[in-house]
Amino acid sequence: MPALARQLQGLGGCTRPIRLDGHRTEHELNPRTGEIGHVLHHLDSARLPAGHLLVRCNNRRATRCAACAEVYRRDTFHLVTAGLRGGKGNPETVTTHPRVFATFTAPGFGPVHNRPTDRRGTVRPCRCGVLHDQDDEALGTPLAPDTYDYEAAVLWNAHAGALWRRFSIYLRREIAKRAGLTQRAFRHAARVSFAKVAEYQKRGAVHFHAVIRLDGPDGGHTAPPAWATTELLTDAIRSAAARATVAGPVLDGRAHTFAFGHQLDIRPIRSSAFNGTAELTERAVAAYIAKYATKGAEAATGTLDRPLRFLAELAQTRITDHARRMIRTAWELGARKDLEHLRLRAWAHMLGFRGHFSTKTRRYSTTLGALRDARADWRRAQALAALPDDRGPADDGQDEETTYVLSHWIFAGTGLTPAEEWLSASLTPAPGTEGEPTHD
Repeated sequence: MPALARQLQGLGGCTRPIRLDGHRTEHELNPRTGEIGHVLHHLDSARLPAGHLLVRCNNRRATRCAACAEVYRRDTFHLVTAGLRGGKGNPETVTTHPRVFATFTAPGFGPVHNRPTDRRGTVRPCRCGVLHDQDDEALGTPLAPDTYDYEAAVLWNAHAGALWRRFSIYLRREIAKRAGLTQRAFRHAARVSFAKVAEYQKRGAVHFHAVIRLDGPDGGHTAPPAWATTELLTDAIRSAAARATVAGPVLDGRAHTFAFGHQLDIRPIRSSAFNGTAELTERAVAAYIAKYATKGAEAATGTLDRPLRFLAELAQTRITDHARRMIRTAWELGARKDLEHLRLRAWAHMLGFRGHFSTKTRRYSTTLGALRDARADWRRAQALAALPDDRGPADDGQDEETTYVLSHWIFAGTGLTPAEEWLSASLTPAPGTEGEPTHD
């Protein structure tokens, strides 16, 4: 049992680990002669306590694996924070660069139940006459489902990623125009860096939250030019968002064109208001973005968190009627030959959206891969520190040997047995206390 406990503890609370069959053998290798020596270590999955090698699933969805999603959330928080206040290879001078927090919403597809507020922030009754509670399941559902434009809603999600790309192109043009520069000259004078995350509104439409920063030509390591101000950046974002459009398909004589909604919120990242009386600090922005990095459509609209193989599966699912109609619409549109490039059936559970949930420009900050590598190095160092130091005196290094590794692993399933689940739950520490470096 102690051996099984150690194996499960290495999963860090992952509830859906991947089970692998196979082996790994380490041999001594003479780097001069290429001669393979005796076996240093041999690992056979059949001899492990769980009968398999268990590795984390690394699923970002909190509904699938809360432990792995928490790691993803922390990494996203750290990635966004590094681009706002430095660290992890970014200089602290990025705090002096113009940067804003912007929210881009989807257009309307029909009236829905909501919680409107007046100028004072007081919640008013919905159009239906009801003062909805914040957790009311009716929020986001259409007032008149039969006239709600489900087709446009699904196609909007399918084109949201392309619309963001178009916006990012226009943004650079708008900044260059305000600076009196050509596009070529702008590339040598400044650079736009951003990190964004997609969030589902309760009505099932995707909108984007983004940290947008204006840097020098080499990103955060170079100071922006004198003309680069937060006001110029804000004005350019508004113009670019208003201009950006993507031509959609023509279905049954109806032409679809997609643009962002009228509600565009842009706030400088400094001491201005973030939510009520709270300040828009680097930490608040990073936490807000990281929160949505682990949530998909299932968290906002009550839809599925896995792909559908057959539409008949909807009959056995417990989802909202609104989500059911969105999925059915995506499935039906996915059967059209002229829309096969959108892969709507494969992404019906995501209501048509197939883009990445969190993206960033290359020069914004560090990468998720670099953070994962740093965590793996930390774990490796901890494991080596726990080994007994039974090595002999160091030689002159002339005949130094290295390690030759042979490994072969095949997929054997996912998840834990009931006994493993019970033991893993008893071993899992509270979040933030597992002994690994945390990011927030």
